[in-house]
Amino acid sequence: MSADADEGRRDAGADGPGTGQPGAGRPGAGRPGADEAAVDRQGIDEMTTALLTASRLLVAISARSIAAVEETLTLPQFRMLVVLSSQGPSKLVALAEKLHVNPSTALRMTDRLVAAGLVDRRASPHSGREVRIQLTDAGRAVVDTVTARRRDELAAIVARMAAEQRRSLVAALRAFTAAGAEPPATTPAPLGWA
Repeated sequence: MSADADEGRRDAGADGPGTGQPGAGRPGAGRPGADEAAVDRQGIDEMTTALLTASRLLVAISARSIAAVEETLTLPQFRMLVVLSSQGPSKLVALAEKLHVNPSTALRMTDRLVAAGLVDRRASPHSGREVRIQLTDAGRAVVDTVTARRRDELAAIVARMAAEQRRSLVAALRAFTAAGAEPPATTPAPLGWA
């Protein structure tokens, strides 16, 4: 191949045919916003990876906190306790909706929590046929103790971060929870999965 032909091939490569513009030969190149979209996608991917990593840490902290207090309690069962703690007595169907599970799954979870003495079933004051599920004192104590353990472990991690990193993280997490339509926590407890 001649030097001229080789030069022409290079021009048609990454820079596009004789334009001298990086990436001009790529589909979508030269369109306004194409590079911004690629950068935005990369940023989204980086954030998603960081959140998945942080989520793994948060789940591990939760699992350790629960196991230290109540060995047989599962994360989904703890979520049910937190919902009942934060929102009060609830009908089974409403509880299933809040937990994003089928009513039959919520019923099995409730049965196990009743057997453990952490929740009980009571007739609704408005209708004798309607049953409401509520926390027992033991269930409330589990939520409070697990939450305190989680807060302590999270506080120890946060304390190892620089002040500027903490401020940035608070702002980022508030934006993230707002984008996910999670209501802001107004009190320090129970701060579980309500």
